[in-house]
Amino acid sequence: MKKLAVIAFGGNALLRTGQKGTYQEQIKNVIQTCDSLSNLLKQDYNLVIGHGNGPQVGNVLLQHEAGKKKFDIEAMPMDFCVAETQGSIGYLIEQGFRNVFIKEKIDRNVVCLLTQVVVDKNDPAFEKPTKPVGPYYKKEEAEAYSEKTGAIFAPDPKGNGYRKVVASPKPQKVTNIDLVKQLALEGNVVITVGGGGIPVVYNDGISGVEAVIDKDLASALTAVEIGADEFYILTDVPKVYINFRAPGELALDVIHVKEAEEYLKAGHFAEGSMAPKIRAALHFVKNGGKECIITEAGQLGNDKCGTRIVW
Repeated sequence: MKKLAVIAFGGNALLRTGQKGTYQEQIKNVIQTCDSLSNLLKQDYNLVIGHGNGPQVGNVLLQHEAGKKKFDIEAMPMDFCVAETQGSIGYLIEQGFRNVFIKEKIDRNVVCLLTQVVVDKNDPAFEKPTKPVGPYYKKEEAEAYSEKTGAIFAPDPKGNGYRKVVASPKPQKVTNIDLVKQLALEGNVVITVGGGGIPVVYNDGISGVEAVIDKDLASALTAVEIGADEFYILTDVPKVYINFRAPGELALDVIHVKEAEEYLKAGHFAEGSMAPKIRAALHFVKNGGKECIITEAGQLGNDKCGTRIVW
């Protein structure tokens, strides 16, 4: 019986440090990642793909801002921008897989689903937005924009100016999750929860919200809800480390839930970097998943690759 795995693409699967984010750069990076994933397909895995969109949605927000300033074209809200990048990045990943399939003579289909993810409108994250998005502004510009739109701005820690901050609520439900599972079990590679999913809430109906959902946590929720055997989080390091880039640095091979929680509490994993990945891994394993593997794409196919988080 084929194993079912969810793969969360890290940002470097699309855009590497120092790159501008051109189409040619991104498609090259994606093909390399998809080529690595072909090792799992050759081992008869069924795959569901989640991905981030941080740099891409930032660029979209910049484009909207430029259009508003120069042509008075109304800028679109965050949920709309996430939907835009789901489509564009999904296209790149689908293109990457199809090129790899041709080269490796793999007979599979790829399908990209535009995916809304439901969050709780009363999530405490909405009371204290912390996720920076979009362009940098001077203090006076940020204050004027805030007064006009109600948006919240915060100073950049590196002194680059002020950026809009939005909430990062926890994902509650992935829409069309039964269809995601069905398509994956039929052998299709399914791309879903792009950028953590389009954030929506239930009111009288469904409406989008100004928020960013963590893509690793959304992918973990997807993995739990479809009953995946394994959950892979792809990043730019081969393993998880404690004392990373410091005296006593140690690569971790296999860690149990309790150990991972202790390392997290002790501050070994940085926020905005490894900490969200560890939380996503814990969510998967504590909710029935067999193991989560955190590694770089080039290590895939090796039975001992990465750091494995197990119960």
